[in-house]
Amino acid sequence: MREVVVLLAALMAGVCLSAVAAERDPGVNHRQHRQEHRVQQGVRSGELTRQEAKGLRQEERGIRQEERAYKSDGKLTRAERKDLHRDLNQASKDIYREKHDDDKRSRAQ
Repeated sequence: MREVVVLLAALMAGVCLSAVAAERDPGVNHRQHRQEHRVQQGVRSGELTRQEAKGLRQEERGIRQEERAYKSDGKLTRAERKDLHRDLNQASKDIYREKHDDDKRSRAQ
């Protein structure tokens, strides 16, 4: 009897873990973290003004909200994942563009 309870508990834990893993996308999460790090680095180096960083962070926040909406049904479809990566590609280009324009943060900002 005790073995059956342990077996059922392990089985249920496995089902719960697989459901959580199905709704996560390590590729999307990794890109989001890297892009936030790029923005932080740009602020520290002076390549980004505070206003530019604010706009880039707002763009990233929108992508995270979109990701949460996609995952609200418990799964992330291939089309949804593709859309998130397309949005992350655009955000990456925007970070590059803002870091390499002529706007520099002054010490007073």
